[in-house]
Amino acid sequence: MPICVGIVGAENSHTAAIGKLINVEKRIPGVKVTHVWGETKALARKAAEVAQIPHVVDTPDQMVGQVDAACVDHRHGKYHLPAVKPLLEAKVPLFVDKPFCYRKAEGKRFLARAAELSVPVCSYSVLPKQQSFIDFKRKLRSLGTIYSLVSTGPCDIKSKHGGVFFYGIHQVDMVLNLLGYDMAYGEVVRGTGKNHTGIITYKSGAMASMNLVGEGAARFHLSAIGEKGRLDEYISFDENTYLTGTRTFCRMFKTGKTSETAESMLGPVAALEALEKSISKGKRVKITL
Repeated sequence: MPICVGIVGAENSHTAAIGKLINVEKRIPGVKVTHVWGETKALARKAAEVAQIPHVVDTPDQMVGQVDAACVDHRHGKYHLPAVKPLLEAKVPLFVDKPFCYRKAEGKRFLARAAELSVPVCSYSVLPKQQSFIDFKRKLRSLGTIYSLVSTGPCDIKSKHGGVFFYGIHQVDMVLNLLGYDMAYGEVVRGTGKNHTGIITYKSGAMASMNLVGEGAARFHLSAIGEKGRLDEYISFDENTYLTGTRTFCRMFKTGKTSETAESMLGPVAALEALEKSISKGKRVKITL
């Protein structure tokens, strides 16, 4: 019997893409998306039609007893954890789309409860799952100690879907994946238009600058300076952006094991919270895990 998966949230394009990958293209053997809940009935029905998902439910908790695992996928991260609390309590393994949550304290409580119940949970951006990023990280080792990292990508710090959280998560997740989680401060330097700079400083002295591009052609890009040289590359998407990420969480659904940790899931949230506070306060903010 295949693992039956439910998806909570249909406003995001990821829902139909993941469902299509599994149900229509059949790229993940032994898994089937059987249920979907949407922010509106129309959104849920549209995703169900595109991805051939047989059941549309009125509330996420109606999936309890019907699915073996679930994904939660809203555009705004503040809706993620409240929506799947009933599924967590029913001990359903969960993939939470990025960002894991909107507030670190809420995420800590959720993961503590998941640990109590022995429920596997994972969350990540798809950017670090792309082959181009994996290749960049491998090449980075030849530079020795990294002192400076510059990333570029699209980000609207005033987005109704969580401001800097919405697309900033992609750059933050890449930065932390490369430089680690021993962060000191976060700051956003406001531009005069829609383009801004996010800065994460590390206790080691390393610094990451993120070009938060609100207007312009902002392909994802990374530039690193280390003790032995420099590396500059675009981070391009795989032929199917979602395939590796989907395979990764489906593997967790099958095995109950994940390489994600509380640090890897909450670290980006802590950084984004600091960047958000910096935008409102106009100064750098301490990052605490």
